[in-house]
Amino acid sequence: MKNPSFRSKRTDTKMGTIEKKYGKDFGVRSDKKLGKYLKEKGYDSLSKLLKNG
Repeated sequence: MKNPSFRSKRTDTKMGTIEKKYGKDFGVRSDKKLGKYLKEKGYDSLSKLLKNG
């Protein structure tokens, strides 16, 4: 079994929830969906976004 750094998040999680949980401000509306944001920015996972974003 893999040991990911971050627990897998559903792509319909709102960015406001992500920002609050991880203490980051991505400069987007809080109701934007994680999956859409990742696709727009070219990331394939939340962990890559958090490491590079």
